[in-house]
Amino acid sequence: MGYLPLIISIISFLVVMYMTPWIIKYLRKINLVVKDQNKENTPLVPSSGGIAVAIGCIAGIMAFIFFRTFFTDSSARIIFNGNGESLTLIFAATTSILIITFVGFIDDLLIKRVGENSSGLKQWQKPLITLAAAVPLMVVNAGDTTMMLPFIGRVNVGLIYPLIFIPIGVVGAANMVNLLEGFNGMATGMGLVYMGMLGIYAFVNQSYIASLLALVTFVSLLAFYYFNRYPSKILPGDSLTYLLGAMIVCIAIVGNLEKVALIISIPFFIEFFLKARSRFKADSYGYYKDGKIMSKYKKIYSIPHIFTRTGKFTEKQVVYFMILIELGFSSLIWFV
Repeated sequence: MGYLPLIISIISFLVVMYMTPWIIKYLRKINLVVKDQNKENTPLVPSSGGIAVAIGCIAGIMAFIFFRTFFTDSSARIIFNGNGESLTLIFAATTSILIITFVGFIDDLLIKRVGENSSGLKQWQKPLITLAAAVPLMVVNAGDTTMMLPFIGRVNVGLIYPLIFIPIGVVGAANMVNLLEGFNGMATGMGLVYMGMLGIYAFVNQSYIASLLALVTFVSLLAFYYFNRYPSKILPGDSLTYLLGAMIVCIAIVGNLEKVALIISIPFFIEFFLKARSRFKADSYGYYKDGKIMSKYKKIYSIPHIFTRTGKFTEKQVVYFMILIELGFSSLIWFV
């Protein structure tokens, strides 16, 4: 791909680095702040950092399309193969990303501060509203309708793929990433791991549109991590967790990488079943005590509870453990 990935990466990175401080000021101005539950005295921190990441992703994608349009000898042409189908897929994925980020931002705006808890949209409302983000991918019939089914083999499912599988994938992915959050830098750090792995895997397997989406997301997350790492100056909010979920499913669909996307999502599946034990009422985060993070529960209702139940680890250490867990599962894509 030559020089182009470097240019796109620089643009996405610098846009996020420049925009995030402005977004932090704006969120404080409109009082869109939440309690950082794992800190002493639970200070108020701006939320909805997904806005910055979305802007970085869009900037990178638009820069790529610019080179594709105005530089006929650009290496960008390798993705499009001389037709507009790939361009349609990119714009459909971009539209889905914008819709899902907007839905997440609305959820963040609806936050109500009651005692120690904060909540936006109700659990049953989130899947219904995030369904809107699936529409752009559905109307362009994105992805390969031929699937490998267990015990049956390769089957062309036809309209079932865009009408059933795509909306299920978008809604499921958006809400699964949202399940595993609550620590400074955790969603961003884990996102860096699986986006990096997806991007490399897609490029190696010549799924160039998928690798483009993963690249701009990875670089945007890298810049955002500077502000979101411990101690966070801004929290991801649902705008980022929804965006990451949508990006996973977009990469899976346009790159025909459904199996790979399922593998990197294993920690979120585990989290789903753990949270189900509490009827999705348990929080992943704990509370601060003597510099360590303590779980609020005696049982394990979330993967981080494995570490916070002991009371031996700091917030930063718990985040590193979670990133390593994601790295372990993401690495399986090269062997399965």
